Parts: sequence; C-alpha cells; structure tokens
Amino acid sequence: MPLLPDFALETYFSKWEFSARYHMTASDAQSMTMAELLAMATPEQRQGYENLWLGYSETFGNPELRDIIAGIYRQMQGADILCFAGAEEGIYIAMHALLDRGDHAIVVTPNYQSAETIPLSICDVSAVALAPEDGWSLDMDTVAAAIQPNTRLISINFPHNPTGKVLERERFDALVELCRSHGIWLFSDEVYRGLTVENKPLLPAAADVYERGLSLGVMSKAYGLPGLRIGWLACRDRALLSKMERMKHYLSICNAGPSESLAKIALLNADRILDRNNSLIASNLGKLKALFSEFDHLFEWYTPDGGCVSYPRYKGADGVEAFARDLVEQAGVLLLPASLYHSDLNPTPGDRFRIGFGRANIDEGIAAMRSYLLRNRD
Repeated sequence: MPLLPDFALETYFSKWEFSARYHMTASDAQSMTMAELLAMATPEQRQGYENLWLGYSETFGNPELRDIIAGIYRQMQGADILCFAGAEEGIYIAMHALLDRGDHAIVVTPNYQSAETIPLSICDVSAVALAPEDGWSLDMDTVAAAIQPNTRLISINFPHNPTGKVLERERFDALVELCRSHGIWLFSDEVYRGLTVENKPLLPAAADVYERGLSLGVMSKAYGLPGLRIGWLACRDRALLSKMERMKHYLSICNAGPSESLAKIALLNADRILDRNNSLIASNLGKLKALFSEFDHLFEWYTPDGGCVSYPRYKGADGVEAFARDLVEQAGVLLLPASLYHSDLNPTPGDRFRIGFGRANIDEGIAAMRSYLLRNRD
C-alpha cells in the first residue's frame, strides 16, 4: 500500500479540537451521554446490552443491526448492508474494492480529503468542482466531459462537507442515468442524510435508485454518536459486499459488540434523535445568520441546504488563514480555513472557512467570536 499523505484536517484537529475553548467547526450533530441513550431503550434492549457477551462479532455486522439499518432505505435488506468501524473504513475499503491500477475515478471538490487521496493512491482521478456561483451545485455537462473509457467510479457527497449543498433532484437523477449509461459505480457519501435545513427535501439514497450505487452511512454525523464508531455501506451487489467483507479481515475484522448494541437502540429511535438535531440546527442557523449579518463587511454568508456545516466567505484583507489562526489563538474559537480543503486536482476557493451549527451551547462560541470581531475587526 502506498504511503498516504497526512490527513490535513485531522492533523489540524489533533492540535486544536480538544484545546480550543469553542469548537465552532464541528461536523457532527449534538451527541448524548450513555445514560441518555440507554434511557431510550426498552427494558429488553437494556438487558441485552448489559448481558452482552464480549466476544468477537460477525464481520458483516450484527444481523439485527443490519436489518435495522436496511429499514432506513426503501430497497435494502439486511444482506445488502456491510458494517464498518466508522465511515472512514468504509471509504477506504470501497475504493480499494472498486478501483485498480489502470482505472479512472471522478470526485467532487472541495472534499473530505480521503475522498480524493485514497482513489489517487490507486489510479488516475479527475475532479469536478462545485462552484459557489452555481450555488455549489454539480454541473452534469462537466461530469460527462470528465468521463473516460476507463472511468469506473464517480464519488459524491450530499449533503456536502463543507458547503452543506444538497444536489437538486433533477441533477441527481441525471447523474444516476449518466452512471447507468456508462456502467459506472456511484459512491455516495450520505453521512449527513436526515439533517435538513428549512424543510428542504432529502435526496433518495443512491443504493435505492441505482443498481451500482453505494450509500455510505454512519452513526457519527446526523445521529451525533461518533463515539460508537459504527458505519455502513448499503449496496445491492452482494458479491461486491462479500469482497469488501473479506478486505475488512485485514482492518477492523469486526465492530465492537457494545457499539453495535447501542447503535441498534439509537436507530430504533432515529426519528426522535433526528427531530432533536434538526430543531437544534434551525435554532443555531438563526443565530449564525444574525452574527454574520452584523459583520457583513467581513463575511459573505449563505444558508446551506442540509447537514450541519456551512462554508462562508471571509472578505478581510488579512485573508482567511491568518483570520482563523488569530481567532483560535486569541479567542479560543476554532474554525477550519480553506487550506484544509485544498485539492491536488483542481483549484478550490481560498477565502472560505467551515463553521458547524449542529451542536448545543453555540451561544458561547458566538459571543466569543463576536467579542473578538468587535475588538479587532470592526
């Protein structure tokens, strides 16, 4: 395996995530304590958790958990689900299962770094940019022009990290048909699916609408339970799932049994958890809009379509990198500057930063950021 480059975002988080006082760039929704999650369990579920045998679990994932996950989708059955130790393992295994030297893949930019660097470590990759002047949408003519005779996979992520874009339904349908006409796999990172803004409609899962679609899900983002380390891929091609399951033998081997038990409880209460997180998002977005409106000479704000992150533009003369560094060092407010979404494949906007709005207690971070701006930037 070729040595992968440092994961810039995670390296940045290693320095600041737990030392900054105000984590204003979190990409996950509000989490909960073990006690809060177990309070949602039936007596039988709680007893099952407390009496759980702490041996190895099945590599594919707990069968009951896979059935519950399948219920999130319209066309899936438990046998169409493969569980992983978080979403990152799913990305890594899927790219290695689907791509080989001599293949070609297409990814969107800006992106979560592994969506680009992992396929780049295997084969040739082209990028299609989401353009802010087009509302961060994906241009189908540009995607079609990027397809080569050896294109095997197109990788997308909606709701998108870091922009919060949800692809328009007609463009999504056109992308599926484009993939179908060329026999291309569609890898769809859907970890924010379920988090919506202003009641905008959700896209269908790629695995539901396309026979070569793979839908990536995880407990971390929309459900706010990253500590469980439970992710999955939904796919109708069971031979491909079996291939990926055998690859998992070299990585995590199996998921943690306690995490699978807790994930079952959470997903059986999915509506309750998502309703809570969507209410929090709606409240937090109003607060962020007020902040950026007050300082509109410094920021260009837009309201995303879904997920719990946005990618505003910084207009200050010092540039977003200096601003983000000074903000965390002087005020303890952590944002992610545009350099952490740099692509080796095509230019990406250099004047943006990621801000999150899925967590509780955002008021303290907003107050610290506002105080800093009044003191230093007004």
